[in-house]
Amino acid sequence: MTTLILLICSNLFMTLAWYGHLKFPDARLPVVILASWGIAFIEYCLAVPANRIGYAHGFSGGQLKIMQECVTLAVFAVFAVLVLKEPLSWRYLGAAACIAGAAAFLFVGRGH
Repeated sequence: MTTLILLICSNLFMTLAWYGHLKFPDARLPVVILASWGIAFIEYCLAVPANRIGYAHGFSGGQLKIMQECVTLAVFAVFAVLVLKEPLSWRYLGAAACIAGAAAFLFVGRGH
């Protein structure tokens, strides 16, 4: 559970770092890059422990990666709707189904 919570928190910061600047189209690119890098530092401070803890508790590298991808899509979908004001289309559901299928391949039969 610790791994999942840390991955969710890290993804909140990474989504903000990668896409938050889109709300400020007039901001100068060097400023945006530095601000995004600073935000991404926080993401790394959460993602690295999440992966170390998860790996130590028996998750494989592949399981950790697909877990992160599932979290990323969920966090981004909420961000897209609430911050970017983009509609949530059937494509998000299709992408979520594909990622859920990928997760099933890595998790089914592994005990986690």
